[in-house]
Formats: sequence, structure tokens, C-alpha cells
Amino acid sequence: MMITAGDPCPCSSGESFAACCGPYIAKERAAPTAEALMRSRYSAFAADAIDYLEDTLLPSTRGDFDRQSVVDWARNSEWTGLEIVATKDGGETDREGQVEFIAHFTMDGEKRTHHETSRFSKKEGRWYYVDGRVGKRQETVVRSTPKLGRNDPCSCGSGKKYKKCCGAAAA
Repeated sequence: MMITAGDPCPCSSGESFAACCGPYIAKERAAPTAEALMRSRYSAFAADAIDYLEDTLLPSTRGDFDRQSVVDWARNSEWTGLEIVATKDGGETDREGQVEFIAHFTMDGEKRTHHETSRFSKKEGRWYYVDGRVGKRQETVVRSTPKLGRNDPCSCGSGKKYKKCCGAAAA
């Protein structure tokens, strides 16, 4: 897909391509944050800028880059929008960062999404994509109170076992 400077940026920022991801993809300047790099990588898929996608991989991970698969995915998809779900670190002064995102695209006439939490690393002043975990980010749940077992005294104070009191109501 040919994207011109005045077109809306594919990353869904609301800015023009020239004011958003265009300068990063054109290598006029480096993305200042992990999120900016994530957005520009999405836009690079839409703009068929495969060299940029490879160049923004952490150099030590480029051996795994399957150029033909990336070309096929980029060219056989219509990129329809990007949602940034969450970011952790990845600011201008950080060295590491994470961005959880949902990429929207259409392939073979079917609307699809790619949900990923990506890791980024900053080396010598430049942000790089390290790797990503596909799927929703899993949060660790920490209980503030101990879990009641079936044979423990019920927490309501009745003196009955949990399974015969409030636990019976939950079943």
C-alpha cells in the first residue's frame, strides 16, 4: 500500500503519516519511546517497509527474521488500525519497555487481530524490538486474605464448616 505524507498515519494516532511514523520509517530520526517504535513498526507493515522492520529488530535477534513470511503478511493484509492496550516503562530515559497492543487487519477477506505484548530494549540511544508474547497479558493475582478450604470454619462467624455454610450457598 502506498502511503503519502498527508495520509492519516496507519498507527491510529490521529496524526498524518508525515507528523507521526513517517520520519522514523524514512530513518530521518529514531523513535524516542518504545511505544513510538511499536507504532512505527505497525505502520511499516502497512507501508510495506520490510527493511525498517528488520532494522528495528535487536541486532542479536535478526538471525530469526524470516523476511519472506514478513513480506507475505505485510503484502497480503489490509492494515486497519492499532490499539495500544498498555505500556510499561519504555520512556525516553528508560532502557527497557513493554507495549501491549492489538493490531487489526484484514486477510483473505476476513477481519483479524494480532494481540501481543512486546519487549523493547534501548541500545546506544535507539529503541529495538526484542520479542513478543502473543495473547493477552497475564496478571498475577495476589490474594489479600487466605483462601478458605471446604473444611475450614466459615468466615461469617457461624461456627459451621465453610462447606456447610456460605460454601453451600456458592455451590
